[in-house]
Amino acid sequence: MSFSNILDSTFLCRSTIAPAKKLSVLIVDDDSMIRTIHTILVNRVGVVVESQVTENGKVAVDLFGPGDSFDVILMDWEMPMMNGIEELRNIRVSSMIGGVTSHSMDTEEDTFMAAGLDDCYGKPLLIKILKNILQKMKIDD
Repeated sequence: MSFSNILDSTFLCRSTIAPAKKLSVLIVDDDSMIRTIHTILVNRVGVVVESQVTENGKVAVDLFGPGDSFDVILMDWEMPMMNGIEELRNIRVSSMIGGVTSHSMDTEEDTFMAAGLDDCYGKPLLIKILKNILQKMKIDD
């Protein structure tokens, strides 16, 4: 599936979520195209106050100082320097953490979930899935 096809299918749903509150989102993925797609989706949903994007788990961990957090973290599993599982071991936050992976085996997803994810999704996210993630954060559609 090409980048433009992904975005075309993503934007077929043009409604936004009516926010109960604004959210901060951290997108962690080493693939620049996936980071771009997920950033566009997050902005398209229209509930985000702040979104930050990083290319690996080490940079993401460095973003967390005392008391810092994001409402939602979309995290890749396989990244250079520090993968998603190592990142989960290094951050313990009140954020909802959704794993985003190209791994399709249940055992691999189970391993990622056991590391501390709230849920796991296939790449790339579609707007419908992102809305479901945000609804889990008590956002009404």
